[in-house]
Amino acid sequence: MKKAAEARYAGIGDSAVRAKTGKGWKEWFASLNRAGARKMSHRDIAKYIHKKLGCPSWGCQMVTVGYEQAHGMREKHQTASGYSVSSSKTIGAPARDLFEAWSTAAARRRWLADPALTVRKATAPKSMRITWVDGKTNVEVNFYPKGAKKSLVSVQHNKLADAKDVERKRAYWTKQLERLAGILQG
Repeated sequence: MKKAAEARYAGIGDSAVRAKTGKGWKEWFASLNRAGARKMSHRDIAKYIHKKLGCPSWGCQMVTVGYEQAHGMREKHQTASGYSVSSSKTIGAPARDLFEAWSTAAARRRWLADPALTVRKATAPKSMRITWVDGKTNVEVNFYPKGAKKSLVSVQHNKLADAKDVERKRAYWTKQLERLAGILQG
């Protein structure tokens, strides 16, 4: 007999939320419904969860987002500042090489379809904070060594307009990271 799928909200399963907070989704939702959370702002729900229901501060956002998604108050990938999507790829190159491939417009022109972005902050060879070419959305890039000759690059594109933009950017970043891998792994 096939086991029933575990309830998941905000990308977190019931057993994981219980392990982190002491309560499962059903218990959190019942408590929040009794408190009238459907009429509360995101911030007010998170405060209530922490102050009145005793959720550790690091778990408040997870429970709040899960509640909002389950009750139609927030779509998947939606954040307080728009929508967000992430993409990552493990590439056969050191983190420093990945960082260098992102560091200048000349290097980005080799693999990125839109190389004229603005790097606001860069910490070699770990991360970059970028204003995207549209001047409205932001990109966070992190580089994680996975050995001497292999690294993970993780891209999170924030402040997107809607769910359709999420899917466009997901496809875009998947393709761009494939191109980067092709160049660096040559």
